[in-house]
Order: sequence, then structure tokens, then C-alpha cells
Amino acid sequence: MPPVSSAPSASAYRFLLSRQWVVLTLVALLLIPGMVRLGFWQLHKHEDRVARNDLVAESLAADPVPVGELAAPGRGPADTDRYRRVTATGVYDTGGETVVRQRTGGDGRSIGYHVLTPLVRGDGTAVLVNRGWIPAGDDLTKFPEVPAPPSGEVTVTGRLMADEKAGSGVKDKQGLPPRQVMLIDSARMARELDRPVLGGYVALEETSPEPSGEQPERLPEPDHSGIGPHLAYAFQWWLFAAAVPVGWVVLVRRERRDRLARDSGAQASPKGRTDGDADGGSAPGRHVPTPSAAGAADRPAD
Repeated sequence: MPPVSSAPSASAYRFLLSRQWVVLTLVALLLIPGMVRLGFWQLHKHEDRVARNDLVAESLAADPVPVGELAAPGRGPADTDRYRRVTATGVYDTGGETVVRQRTGGDGRSIGYHVLTPLVRGDGTAVLVNRGWIPAGDDLTKFPEVPAPPSGEVTVTGRLMADEKAGSGVKDKQGLPPRQVMLIDSARMARELDRPVLGGYVALEETSPEPSGEQPERLPEPDHSGIGPHLAYAFQWWLFAAAVPVGWVVLVRRERRDRLARDSGAQASPKGRTDGDADGGSAPGRHVPTPSAAGAADRPAD
């Protein structure tokens, strides 16, 4: 009798060459690197968020510097200078004041405007100052009622921000009512004001002397503590990538077991019966008495 091999027969896995299993295997092989790459993409987003938080924290903690040291007409702040606290001295130009549409208030729900007022400095250049948020009125086609800025020369302190670009759900729409914009763009404001404008804008924090009366709601300090869910998403994608080969092996073993069970059942069905079973006869080894023997057994003994 030949020895029984403990290794599975190669023919038992011949189904892997079928079209269905070839396609399934190729899909699994494509999913693994794709999920690994998505995991690293989320990891890089996490690292970018951490780096931004560090930049914001360092910039807010630094002493304010004159805005002219970090920005100039046609040149906004460098990436490493974003969120830096700066100072600027000048007179507000209310005639060039503009509102930025579709901005959220401090409660995170109310929609209104950001008030963008040019501050004209002594050399004739202007810096855009985002004085804060006001609620939207009933008629969005008209310029809203905006609290007046302080008159005379003032010194403002705020966070230096870069010009805004379309994206993240904000589009630069055309055909808006006069003095209304969707994005803060210093180059466009320079053309409209017909004067040099420093790149970027200043998110107002303090004014000296302090203004009297109602003023726009100051913009909140940018968040620099939350890291978001990106790191968790990265690990999630990598777990998915690891689960693909495990799931493939489970499916292969299940398919092999089901096929072996079907083959065993097919082989055992007609061959397990004898000719006597087929003719309605008795099974081998079973004694069936003949009629004469049965009658003799029924007669009483003499």
C-alpha cells in the first residue's frame, strides 16, 4: 500500500486556474498596494496637519513685527511667515471697503460676511485688514450695513494671512453685487483701489486706540491643537490591506473543502450498493429461509 502524503494534492487547487478565481486573485493583488498607498497618503496629511499646528503656535507666540518686513506690494507672506503677528499704522479707507460673502460666524452655524477694509499707510501703500464677521441681511444683493471703522490714524495688530484661492468648497464667482467678493485677493483689490496693496491680509486682533461703538465680531484664533482623524484613517487602510490576503486564503480553503465534499459524495453514491441490492435481493451475509425450511419450522415436532 503506498504511503499517504500529508501535503494537499496539487489537483485540489486546480480551481484557482479558473477564470473566476484568476480575476478574484488579480483584484486582491491590485487592492493591496492601493490600500497601502492610501494609508501613506493619510499619514502624510497627518504630518502636514501637525506641522501646520506647530507653525501656528510658534507664529502666535512670537512678538509682532511691522507688516512691511514680511509683505510688500505684489508679494504676500512666505509659508513660514503665515499667522505671524504684525502691526500696521495708517488710516482706514472706507470707500474701498469690501465684504467677503459666505463666511461662517463664531458659532460655526451663522452665515454672513467678513469685512475687508484697506488701511492706507504713510507711504501711500495699503494693507487689507479683515476687521471681522457680520451677519448677512435679508437682501444679499445690497451692500450690508457695516459698523464704521475708527477714524483718524490707528495702529492695528493682527495675524498675517496669505491671499485666498479657490478650493475647499469656495468658488470665485463672477457677477456679484458691487463691493462683494468671494475670496480675498490683494492683487484684484490693488486694481480696484488703484494703489499698491501689500500681498495677503491682516486678521485683526487689536486696535490702538480702541474703537468706540459696535464693531464686527473678531475672527477666532486658528485652531492649532486638533490633529484630525488622518492617522486613524492611515491605520485603517493598512488593516484593510492586511485583511485582503487573509480573506483570500479563507475563501480558497472554503472552496477546496466544498469541492472535496462534493467529490466524496459523488464517488460514494452508486458504488456502495451490490448487485443484490439493485435487484431487491438480500444484503451479503444475511440468511433468508427458503419456503420449505420456513414451513418445516412452523410444523409441530412429532
